[in-house]
Amino acid sequence: MGEPIRLLLVDDHQHAREGIQELLEDYDEFKIIGEATNGLEAIEMTEALQPNLILMDIRMPVMDGLEATKMIKFRHPMVKVVIMTVSDEITDLFEAIKRGAQGYLLKNLDANEWYSYLRAFAVDEAPMSQNMATRILHEFTNGRKEKKPTPLSDRELEVLQLVAQGKSNREIAQAFFISEHTVKSHLKNILNKLHLDNRVQLTSYAYSKGWIE
Repeated sequence: MGEPIRLLLVDDHQHAREGIQELLEDYDEFKIIGEATNGLEAIEMTEALQPNLILMDIRMPVMDGLEATKMIKFRHPMVKVVIMTVSDEITDLFEAIKRGAQGYLLKNLDANEWYSYLRAFAVDEAPMSQNMATRILHEFTNGRKEKKPTPLSDRELEVLQLVAQGKSNREIAQAFFISEHTVKSHLKNILNKLHLDNRVQLTSYAYSKGWIE
């Protein structure tokens, strides 16, 4: 797989940081290069250490994870940020994505789900968790949306349906008997057409337009 993902861990609770370290220590894909206890420290350590991926707690003193994410993404847009929280409030989810986070992980997910989700970043995939997909579904399907015109092709709409279910690139490729490279191309085209940055933004936008069946 090449060089490990350089990971910065940001959480004000020592036990939480230790738990994540234990979870990831058996996996060579990740190398924890630093720990921060608040958003301000996270910004400073991002400047100094240049991580590939930041696991960012959402509730912290001095500066919370949302504000830190916004500032880090402004200065370092290529650094990926995954927000960690015990809350599954949909407002927190959307606020995290609006600030630039690529993902959103609930702390109570089991170890296998954590690893599977984070490992996807190693292959540049950044999927949604199933929990996130379900939360977005419930938020946007309380009343049918009138379907708006779409600039997407039929195949792109088919890909979009599976993205909204939280499917990975591999699962989408298997469903349509195409390569993962083709799936990535479709996703890139979809995001470019809609001027969006990631799957969560895409799914939320598609539901709001009535494009998701």
